[in-house]
Amino acid sequence: TFRVAANMLGGSVAFAEKQPSWLNEFVPFEGVYYSVFPLGAVVSMVPFTLLKTFGLVKEMPGAWIAAILAGVACFLLLKISSRYDFDNKKRILFTLAIIFGTFTWTNLTFAGAWQLALGFAMVGELGAIYFTVFDRRPFVAGIFFAMAFGNRTEILLTAPLFMYLLYPKEIYRRDAEMQSKKEEKSEGFEIESTEISYPRRLGVSAIFSLAKFCAVPFVLGVATLIYNYVRFQSLMDFGYARIPGVLEEPWYNHGIFSPRYIPGQAWEMLLKLWNWKPNFPYLVPDGFSSSILLSSPFLLLSLRAGANNGALKVVSWASVAVLTLVLWMHGNSGGWQFGYRYGMVLLPWIFILLLESSKKRVTPVEWTLCIFSFVANAYATWLFNWTEYVKP
Repeated sequence: TFRVAANMLGGSVAFAEKQPSWLNEFVPFEGVYYSVFPLGAVVSMVPFTLLKTFGLVKEMPGAWIAAILAGVACFLLLKISSRYDFDNKKRILFTLAIIFGTFTWTNLTFAGAWQLALGFAMVGELGAIYFTVFDRRPFVAGIFFAMAFGNRTEILLTAPLFMYLLYPKEIYRRDAEMQSKKEEKSEGFEIESTEISYPRRLGVSAIFSLAKFCAVPFVLGVATLIYNYVRFQSLMDFGYARIPGVLEEPWYNHGIFSPRYIPGQAWEMLLKLWNWKPNFPYLVPDGFSSSILLSSPFLLLSLRAGANNGALKVVSWASVAVLTLVLWMHGNSGGWQFGYRYGMVLLPWIFILLLESSKKRVTPVEWTLCIFSFVANAYATWLFNWTEYVKP
């Protein structure tokens, strides 16, 4: 994505020369080479490519980008949690648990194109949630949402849920104002009837909010279709299936997406255990996937009953269900990774579920599950990034 962004700044979306073999996401088409990454992922790299253009960096600053994404994610998680009646210990604990108690830590520090795209998507979702639900700024929310689905296309399926979340505040405001008018009538004040004008005002306001939210995502969506056509002469062709040999891989025996993959991918994500070895360090995760519940058991807290906002909790579960279904229909669990890296796009919504069903103070169970998650993911990060104990 860094190379493609630099190439685009130079006026071309194609590469005339064959790219290095380790860049297998470049595919040949009509004598040139194109990246299969979506346009949003490339656009996300443009600011960092400009640093190279101005001579401030010599190569892709992957570590810095990962650090920035983690910092922004932490900031947004804390901003969201500040809207709940929790003490600071719980806010900080749950925030750190999402970043350092899940597979996000290990995978984001790989700092590869796919991992950074997931980081951008996660930050985009968090920003979209915050500016849709807690600090209602539809246009800003739309920018973050465009960042999210621009890096992970499946997130586009949650657009109707964000649009739904734009309505409640206007409805409640209308009901409160109408109730106030009724009370004034009962006290003998002379006012004009407003039963007809309020629904009309609500409709105009809601449409305007939706338009502001959709503006940037619509522009990016159209630009992505054009980008697809320029590359592969098809609006809907993202090029993934064109990667040489990809359809011959055993996990794609029913195509890139198929409902037949669901049982296997559910097992990879939820139930696949770590490997036991006769020598140190003995217990080692599989380098291609493993249960996120085993390494991050605090995620089970999202299953608790109760909610501060029932509608928001339902929307959060709907988002998790839709995204999980799409992920499970993909034949490949995500390649070289810890846990189930595609699941990073679920974590913003799981965070909402944790907050909605939680008490004000940290409970002993929460301390236990979070500390175990921190230790497990610190151990995995050490294994993957500083040792040779986990190998492809």
